[in-house]
Amino acid sequence: SLFSVVKNQLSIVPLGVKESHQTTIFRIIAAILHLGNLEIQGERDGDACSISSEDEHLNNFCGLLGVEHSQMQHWLCHRK
Repeated sequence: SLFSVVKNQLSIVPLGVKESHQTTIFRIIAAILHLGNLEIQGERDGDACSISSEDEHLNNFCGLLGVEHSQMQHWLCHRK
């Protein structure tokens, strides 16, 4: 698979990325991809938004990065 090829290439010198670092890299990439799939709902006034607490991509994003679900849900929709 393409994933196996990429993983093997990361291990080859001169890159020599340790397997533990590869796992971290893949976790961050997966989290970013989930973040891009969030369904952000605009509110009537156009200045506010919301994200469903049931959004599977938000749940996956938070799980992959170990961040608190409610805090991330809040900060993705509020500047302050």
